[in-house]
Amino acid sequence: MARDVSLLPKAHLHLHFTGSMRPATLLELADKYGVHLPEALTSGEPPSLRATDERGWFRFQRLYDIARSVLRSPDDIRRLVHEAAEEDARDGSGWLEIQVDPTSYAPRLGGLIPAMEIILEAVETASRDTGVGMAVLVAANRTKHPLDARTLARLAVRYTDHGVVGFGLSNDERRGLARDFDRAFAIAREGGLLAAPHGGELAGAGSVRDCLDDLHASRVGHGVRAAEDPRLMARLAERGVTCEVCPSSNVALGVYDRPEQVPLRTLFDAGVPMALGADDPLLFGSRLAAQYELARRAHGFTDEELAELARQSVRGSAAPEGVRNKLLAGIDDWLGD
Repeated sequence: MARDVSLLPKAHLHLHFTGSMRPATLLELADKYGVHLPEALTSGEPPSLRATDERGWFRFQRLYDIARSVLRSPDDIRRLVHEAAEEDARDGSGWLEIQVDPTSYAPRLGGLIPAMEIILEAVETASRDTGVGMAVLVAANRTKHPLDARTLARLAVRYTDHGVVGFGLSNDERRGLARDFDRAFAIAREGGLLAAPHGGELAGAGSVRDCLDDLHASRVGHGVRAAEDPRLMARLAERGVTCEVCPSSNVALGVYDRPEQVPLRTLFDAGVPMALGADDPLLFGSRLAAQYELARRAHGFTDEELAELARQSVRGSAAPEGVRNKLLAGIDDWLGD
């Protein structure tokens, strides 16, 4: 009998802030603030999204922005983070790195620094209450000016001792060159943060190479399109660069038509470290444990292989040594049961 993947200890390295929201919370906060939600966000079903063309990506971003507009107070932020931690605990996650661009929340929270401090305080409290280790990855927006990214990198470095562990680059990777953000990533790396830009999702293997060559990434958000280039996969494997692969997201956004087409097996067999992630559960309809179920159901991953995926997520994380050791021991126990 197959083991319960929700009991498999694991780390969650690719979860966006607003996208982590529970659908019921979105409805409640929208009602509270009088925000009109489109049917795509109220139907109870994940919206039909196909972001492989610009119009589709624009629709995805529009829905995300509408959802973000209901987060207006420190209490809303605390609720979002606490519920994200509860959901991760339910899915067996013992370490969560939640990704946020604080500039998106700053106008309603009194500015960039107050927003950052409210988020970090919420993370600390949620972690203490739920037992899930948590940290923050500050992400710049690829569609904005590189100088904005430098500002965020300096902000992230300022809070390295208060829960910020990494620096990312999100939004449509087809917009703007990775190298335009090289200075921001240099600031982050010099400040002790791991570099985890998005790449290899909507654009091909070349965007993963750009993350490595121009931004010196130690992790790649998504990275799944690396499977199109055997030499690139060998490079990722040799350097131990973890790809934060989000299978349900890939299918929802039209990167692949069916779960069976997501190249999990190709990457795994090539030795590319992976950390399965849920990306934006609010819009894609499934959380972390479901990604492991997908690997089992659609790709035939055995329990031993699922355990190895969980180990890879832990090794690719910024979790403290004690947390890592506890999770790795728990993975062995899950296999032993």
